[in-house]
This record gives sequence, structure tokens and C-alpha cells, in this order.
Amino acid sequence: MYYLGLDVGSSSVKAALVEANSGKSILSVHEPKNEMSISSLKNDWAEQDPNVWWKYTCTAIKRVYKESNIDPKKIISIGISYQMHGLVIVDKNGESLRDSIIWCDSRAVNIGNDAYEKLGEDKCMSHLLNSPGNFTASKLKWVKENEPEVYEKIYKYMLPGDFIAYKLTGEINTTRNGLSEGIIWDYKNNEIANWLLDFYGINPNLTPDLVDNFTNQGATNSKSSEETGLNIGIPITYRAGDQPNNALALNVFDNGEVAASGGTSGVIYSITNDINSKEPSRINHFAHVNYNDNNKSIGKLLCINGAGIQYRWLRNHSVGKSYEKMNEAASSIPVGSEGISVIPFGNGAERMLNNKNIGTHICNINLNQHSHGHLYRSSLEGIAFSFMYGMEILKNDNALINVVRTGNDNLFRSKIFANTVATLIGHEIEIYNTTGAFGAARASGIMNDNLDSFRKKITKNDHVMTFLPLKNRSEYEDAYSRWKEDLQGILKNK
Repeated sequence: MYYLGLDVGSSSVKAALVEANSGKSILSVHEPKNEMSISSLKNDWAEQDPNVWWKYTCTAIKRVYKESNIDPKKIISIGISYQMHGLVIVDKNGESLRDSIIWCDSRAVNIGNDAYEKLGEDKCMSHLLNSPGNFTASKLKWVKENEPEVYEKIYKYMLPGDFIAYKLTGEINTTRNGLSEGIIWDYKNNEIANWLLDFYGINPNLTPDLVDNFTNQGATNSKSSEETGLNIGIPITYRAGDQPNNALALNVFDNGEVAASGGTSGVIYSITNDINSKEPSRINHFAHVNYNDNNKSIGKLLCINGAGIQYRWLRNHSVGKSYEKMNEAASSIPVGSEGISVIPFGNGAERMLNNKNIGTHICNINLNQHSHGHLYRSSLEGIAFSFMYGMEILKNDNALINVVRTGNDNLFRSKIFANTVATLIGHEIEIYNTTGAFGAARASGIMNDNLDSFRKKITKNDHVMTFLPLKNRSEYEDAYSRWKEDLQGILKNK
């Protein structure tokens, strides 16, 4: 028997199969082969047709069981991961009323900021753990203000994953972790934040019914069976936004466990049971996948825009150099890069720097001493230091960091980068070979298995290596201290 996982992103839809008994990954495919288009009718707008997501979901499902030569009748449960913060609105017939306003659309920024100012920091932070910001509730308010004729036809609003679950089952519902991603969950009262909807003038009856994760959230119906080839009656037992789901795929559930990724940008997602926060903008807080009445598990998410893009820029401007050659040259340079500091924030405004856009800086170059190898190592160290800087922000906001887990397809594959982070935080970094689609597939089986078994299967099937803190910690601390001094000097002039 097999579990099916779906990962609905803004660039593609992935479908993956996992063997139920062993937890072994079988196959993953993505559709379309080229990226899905994003409509941008105005600057800072970003929309996609949710029916296009469904079209590629059907194609991906058919491909994954055909290419794996697996009988679709052997698929026993479905898990869904999806792009966070998007807004889908449907009428009474379940038809989409307009294109989805997706995560990277920023039209509702002023709406959220105005709500935060009028409702007050104490109210927002003690109940929402966030500013209403540019999230789903604020986007729905934008529709009400700017497209009243569309708003009047709304039967229910949804997150993107809710829409895919609806297309599979014919049932419209959502989860607490989903509502938290839209900033519509009241953590203090453990209920839907209807007071925020009331402030926005939004009818609370537009909110779908709530279902718990790791339970039967609805089953495939005859219509979706015709479109996907799946059996009728397969339960959807899990859904979560992409960042919480990535954490689940990396075996991150408990207080002190951290999921990290270091691609073009970086993400640190730390689990805590402490609902107090004094960071309304630098950190976002979401109900984690295992949040329930008895386990108030919160994910604290911090983003770093300037991460792998810095190292990629160096590669693109180093003739004939691959990442492997760059890493080899960097490994011959001592810790601290003999004084060079790279401040890697050249990918737009950084929220963890209070939305300042300071750009990339390469500090303290000695033209008689430093080589390409120094630039490569200092770039890796600078990105690692930015992760450490973010982790310090998290720690100062009640996060505990005991272990970091990350995928095997990003910056953490670099020994210099991973050793720098592990040594500075004083805890191990575990590397796993997995994806969000495989994680969603495995998660769908937790209802019939149990969490302990789920976690053991991840360790058995996906764990690749572990980086331990190095003994020469003082060298790393000295280099990080110099880097922070250079960063503070730049921030003072901005």
C-alpha cells in the first residue's frame, strides 16, 4: 500500500508516492515541466488561477502512479502541502470567483498595517502573534473594498491547499494551522479570530468548517476519481502550508527543533511552546502541523532574503568556476577569511534588519593578500553569519534551539557553511534527503500509524549526515564578532 503526497507551489505541482509500511520514497514528479505563470496586472500584484493548480494536480497524480507502475487502487491516503498565505474565494457552487491572490502579492500591505495600528500592538501580538500584515485576511479585506460585486458572491474563502482538498472531496473545510497562516487564528483564546474579521467588516460565516490534522478531512469523490484515476473514498488526512510541511518532512515537531533551508533566500523555522512574542514584523508565527488543544506547538519563521543568491552571484562572475571548485578554493583559506567580511544582503529589503535594504558589502579587502578563495570562503561565512544573526533574534524572542535539520539540496551541503553554523550555535545540524511532497505523503499515514513510528521512518530512510560543532569555536566567534561590527557600521549609515 502507498501514501500520496501533493505539493502545490506557485511554480509547479509535485506528486509523490511513499510505501506505507516502510516509509520509503518511491517516486516524485512535477507539473508542468516549465514553471506555471503568475499574472501581475499591476506592480506588486501576483495572481494565479486555482483551476490551473487543479489541472496540473490531476496530471501529476496520473503520472506518478503510471511512471512508478503502481496500481492506483493501492493508494490509501493523501496529504497536501501548499503555498502559504494565498486567498481563494468560491461561490455556492464551489466555482472560483477570481484568480487567487497568492503569497508574493503585496497589495494588502497598507490594509494590514492600518489594522495593526488601530487594533494596537498588545491586542495583535497577544492574540494573533503577528501583525495582520499582508496575509490572507487582509487580502480578503482588499477584495471587499475594491471588488464589492465579487465579495457579495463569496460563499467561502480558502487557503490554496483547502481548494485542492475541495476539488478532491467536494467538501469545503480548513485547519487551524491554515487559518493561522492567514492570520485568522486567535492563539490566546484558541479559536477563530472573528474579532479581526469583524474589524475588517467580513462575515465570519465565510470561514470554512474546521477539521483537525491527522484525521479524515474528506474523501475522494466520483468527480475527482474521473479526473485523477484515483479510487473513490481515499481519505485526505493531512494538509499544511509549505514551510510547516517542510519542517514536518525534516522531522521537526518539538520545542527546540529547527528546520532551515538555504537556497536563493534562507528560512529558519523554529518550534516553540511559548506564545509570547515581541516581534511583530521580523518574525512570523504559525500554528505548527501538530498544533491542537493539548499541544500549542508554534512555528516561529524568520526569512533571510540575501542567502544563496550571494554565492550564486560570485559563481556567475567567476569564469569557469563551479560550486565544487569554489568550495575547494575556499577550503584552503583559514576560518575568518583573514579579515574579509561579506554582508550578503543584496536581495532586497531584509525584514530581520527592520526592512532596511542595505545591499551586499565586501569589507576589508587587502589587494596584496586576498584571493578568489578568500572571497568564496568569506561569502559562505557571511551567509552563515546571517543565519546566526537570525537565530539570535529568534532566541531573544523565546525560541529554544537544540538541533537544526535541513535538506540535502542547499547551502548546508557545504562543509564550510554547515560547520560554521553548527559551531556557532553549539548544536548539531542533521541533513535529510527529502522533499515537501514526500513529507506530505508520509504525514497522511500518521492517522493509521503514529507519530513515533513516522519519525523513526524519516530517520531510517532520509538521514544523510550530521555536522557536529567543531572544537575551535573561538576562531568562529571572533570572525562572527568582526562580521557583526561591520554590519552594525553599515546599518548606522542607513
